[in-house]
Amino acid sequence: MAQSLAFLLVHVIFSTKDRTPVLKDDLRPALYAYLATVARNAECECFRVGGVADHVHLALRMPRTATVAEIVEQLKVSSSKWIKTQSPRLAKFAWQRGYGVFSVGPADLNALIGYIDGQEVHHRKQTFQDEFRAFLKRYGVEFDERYMWD
Repeated sequence: MAQSLAFLLVHVIFSTKDRTPVLKDDLRPALYAYLATVARNAECECFRVGGVADHVHLALRMPRTATVAEIVEQLKVSSSKWIKTQSPRLAKFAWQRGYGVFSVGPADLNALIGYIDGQEVHHRKQTFQDEFRAFLKRYGVEFDERYMWD
């Protein structure tokens, strides 16, 4: 084949350090726009960014030339620096060390966008930890609870 082609659609999830609910309502729209810009600058197509006070979700189409780790690092490092400039109360902001990334088929993109858009309602009944464990189980990812949370 003369070309290298790929369609890599992923669902990225990461939390604030210790799941501290510091992403207040007034910050989130600007944060989501900032994360989308970082993703686009990393040559991702960003379909949706959303979340609640303690974590974010992104629906991204990854470029074939970058690794998941590179993209997530750019998202977290850049947004962490930006968040710290938004308020004195956020001067020590940090994301958790880890993250989750799950593959999504093109036929499921609209469902993923709907899921991300429904985060406020969804988290009235389910914690971030329970949500994340459910994703790990659904995708068959083995994990040790002792090392899951920071």
